[in-house]
Amino acid sequence: MPWKQKNETLDHLISLSGAVQLRHLSNNLETLLKRDFLKLLPLELSFYLLKWLDPQTLLTCCLVSKQWNKVISACTEVWQTACKNLGWQIDDSVQDALHWKKVYLKAILRMKQLEDHEAFETSSLIGHSARVYALYYKDGLLCTGSDDLSAKLWDVSTGQCVYGIQTHTCAAVKFDEQKLVTGSFDNTVACWEWSSGARTQHFRGHTGAVFSVDYNDELDILVSGSADFTVKVWALSAGTCLNTLTGHTEWVTKVVLQKCKVKSLLHSPGDYILLSADKYEIKIWPIGREINCKCLKTLSVSEDRSICLQPRLHFDGKYIVCSSALGLYQWDFASYDILRVIKTPEIANLALLGFGDIFALLFDNRYLYIMDLRTESLISRWPLPEYRKSKRGSSFLAGEASWLNGLDGHNDTGLVFATSMPDHSIHLVLWKEHG
Repeated sequence: MPWKQKNETLDHLISLSGAVQLRHLSNNLETLLKRDFLKLLPLELSFYLLKWLDPQTLLTCCLVSKQWNKVISACTEVWQTACKNLGWQIDDSVQDALHWKKVYLKAILRMKQLEDHEAFETSSLIGHSARVYALYYKDGLLCTGSDDLSAKLWDVSTGQCVYGIQTHTCAAVKFDEQKLVTGSFDNTVACWEWSSGARTQHFRGHTGAVFSVDYNDELDILVSGSADFTVKVWALSAGTCLNTLTGHTEWVTKVVLQKCKVKSLLHSPGDYILLSADKYEIKIWPIGREINCKCLKTLSVSEDRSICLQPRLHFDGKYIVCSSALGLYQWDFASYDILRVIKTPEIANLALLGFGDIFALLFDNRYLYIMDLRTESLISRWPLPEYRKSKRGSSFLAGEASWLNGLDGHNDTGLVFATSMPDHSIHLVLWKEHG
């Protein structure tokens, strides 16, 4: 019979059928026409098909049936990829079937909060009676150095002052559990004991204000950058000057002592490297090889010194990053080549706070910004009050930095940004807890 005659015959049979026959027909037609492919296919093929769908569609598919929800939720690779695309860190050792779907739901909520400018909250620290010029953050603790001749150590989570000691005027501070190292406008560097407040070492030799300090207990070395255009290397425990590095023609506003993580013709992984920066140049020095060490390399963004560098420097042993009026410059430390220049034409003169594998933290006079480095686009901003401006960049800093390499649902807590205010208080921007 041709198909038209078949249809007419079926119509005639249906018209003659009673309720029992129609119910029987309905039940059998459903199994013939509605084939649940997720239920019938092998799990590997189901997972392969699901990988072609976007996460939002998958969440909708979870509502179809309990079976679909079970299969889709167990597709670990799909949810891991979705989390990676959002800038989330992935721990491949976690193989719990439901874990990564839950992580994705948490991630999408946090990213929406960032887009809607609702991911942060603010707080203040009050206790200094004069200008706060120096800040340093580590492991939930914030150190502040002030013109009131004191340094205070704060617990960021509670807002309580843990230690307060009398010092000289602080232009730079760095601390650990036992000690505080300060660079001062009185041209000296000092080391203080937190528990007693006693000055345990005094480093004299600079002829200008000391704007930046860094130290390493393993090497027993302290380095300082000064307005006298020099960098000095000191024996941390003895207080003696080991070397004076010259070559800068402007105030040295930043020194960084860091272990190298890449190999090149000039250094090997594990070598300690000193970076020093002024208004126009970044100089790279070897540490621990010879007393009269020579500069390995000088980096700049313009040969004619027409472009200034911002007084913020990021160095993680693999890359050097600094901001300027032309944008963010990223150098490969193995070759010293410029890897990329990130420009933000919609917002000029963005200053660098933090730089990671996935995100960068930037700011200007009005806002704090988060940039997705994979797309070089700004994905969030947060309003800032009229904070105290500093040409050396010492009066503001980034807090926790691990989330810049990718969020993981646990590292988006604590301090994001801190800056000193005209009323001598400290303005804090903190991650808001997950809802």
